[in-house]
Amino acid sequence: MPQFIPLISEAKICEKIKQIGQKISLDYNDKDLVLIGILKGSIIFLSDLTRQITIDHEIDLIGASSYKGTSSIGKINLYKKPVLNLSGRDVLLVEDIVDTGRTLSKLVEFVTSLHPKSLKICTLIDKHERREVEIDVDYSCFLLEKGFIVGYGLDYNEKYRNLPAIYDLKL
Repeated sequence: MPQFIPLISEAKICEKIKQIGQKISLDYNDKDLVLIGILKGSIIFLSDLTRQITIDHEIDLIGASSYKGTSSIGKINLYKKPVLNLSGRDVLLVEDIVDTGRTLSKLVEFVTSLHPKSLKICTLIDKHERREVEIDVDYSCFLLEKGFIVGYGLDYNEKYRNLPAIYDLKL
């Protein structure tokens, strides 16, 4: 039976997203901002973040996967590309968690090939336990050192995304 050890409460998540939304609004004032949510994990974070950003912006999605269960499979599968034209625009990739950095580095490489004016990264969780590729995270809600976490969009085999807080999953 899985165990869920509470790490970050729903209230703390909401408070931090509000702060990050305010910072992004200030940093991108008078810019052509496009948020690109990375499927599937970022959807809940992206939904709450977009409501905290007070400047005009657009939203698109990109789909990439490198996990099966708790293990990275080592290969990045890009299964959905953005629909919007990103050329000359200020793009902010929105991710649920930066873990090994491999998936995100491939997505940065792909989005860079679409010639945005700028490209930055916003993540709910910046986790360094298994970091293999150095990634510059511009906006981070929480820094965690270790654990396999679920909730608030983060999953284990497509389950537990619906949990309103973040938990360390013990199988």
